Order: sequence, then structure tokens, then C-alpha cells
Amino acid sequence: MPNTAPVLHRHRRLAALSLLGTTALIAGCAGMNPLGGTGGGAAQPAPRPVQVCNAAPAQSFVGKNNTSATLEAARKQSGAYMARVLREGQPTTMEFNQERLNLVVDGTGRIVAVRCG
Repeated sequence: MPNTAPVLHRHRRLAALSLLGTTALIAGCAGMNPLGGTGGGAAQPAPRPVQVCNAAPAQSFVGKNNTSATLEAARKQSGAYMARVLREGQPTTMEFNQERLNLVVDGTGRIVAVRCG
């Protein structure tokens, strides 16, 4: 009858190493948040303050040419967080975003309307 002790010893060692690897993998994932980042009380960054758009102060841009500098100046003047340029008659999404300034331009690139949303 053959001696099976070395084979059993090898299988036990392999099983122990496999268990050790699985344990290490699980331990490494234990502190992770399923939405990203880590758990364990890590400090979260403070949320950005809401920057609500007010189109009234930016009405002075009506009639000006649409340039990146004009867009940025109008955005700052309105207090909006973001701005976009829309062509007259262009289909747009219907959701209202209180932090967005919309500059509506005609076919020549001249601003014809300034509004929030």
C-alpha cells in the first residue's frame, strides 16, 4: 500500500493557503463603502454651496456676441454655477436647474435672451 501522507500534507497546506488568501481578500474589502471610498469614519469633504442663478444682473449681455469670455462673465454676473449656450429653437432638456444660466443665441451668435434653468 502506497504512503499517502505526503499527498495529504500537501493538500492541507494548499487548503490552508487558500483559506488565508480568501481571509485576506475579505479583510481588505471590509472597510470599503459600496458606493466608493472607504468606511471607517473617514472625513467626507464639505458639500459645495448651492449657487443659485439670477438672470436679472446678466441681462446686460443681451445683444453681445457669444464668446467663451462673454459666457463666463455672464455666468459670474448671474451667480450661477454653470452656463450653457442654446441656439434659438434648439431642443433642450426640460429639467430646471437652479444653478444653470442659459444664453440663447441667434444664427449669427448674438445673445438674444438670458435666463436661468
